[in-house]
Amino acid sequence: MVDLTQPAHLVAPQLLGAHLTCLVDGVRVAVRITEVEAYAGQGVDPGSHAFRGQTPRTEVMFGPAGHAYVYFTYGMHWCCNIVTGQVGEAGAVLIRAGEIVEGLEQARERRATAKRDRELAQGPARLTKAMGIDGTLNGVDLFASGSELRLEFAQVPSATFGVSARTGVGGAGASTPWRFFLTKDPTVSRLAPARRFA
Repeated sequence: MVDLTQPAHLVAPQLLGAHLTCLVDGVRVAVRITEVEAYAGQGVDPGSHAFRGQTPRTEVMFGPAGHAYVYFTYGMHWCCNIVTGQVGEAGAVLIRAGEIVEGLEQARERRATAKRDRELAQGPARLTKAMGIDGTLNGVDLFASGSELRLEFAQVPSATFGVSARTGVGGAGASTPWRFFLTKDPTVSRLAPARRFA
């Protein structure tokens, strides 16, 4: 069992290999998590939504741990995070990529433009689309009985994962080495150009 009340950058690598399962309209899709990024809180991490403090959008990030933080970005995509840390101290781990391990046919239907199965959940927006995750799941308890979005831990040897700067983050947080991924896994997303976080 991973202690999700730890800071995000300590939790993040422990989530590699874990299974995230979404049940929508009676259809279950699950991924084995292969890539994540950690984001810290207010005044600490310039790359984080919570850097400037709590807002209606970021309220879930401030706790409790073990809930989903699902947000809309670029006016078209959903991204799914797992809230970490102590209540009142914002933190979250973005689920960047995964391997579909259950519900493959449904994931293929939702991501009809994917050329290969490894691309179905290769990137945070692709992952949420393949799984059927959207804003209705923001704030969901990932461990509550009957939850539509569930997290199950697995153990992955530390030697099997890599570390890098976060993808797509520019400015003061650009070099923070809080991206963690399973090495040589074909579902890990390709790096995007850095951008300045608004």
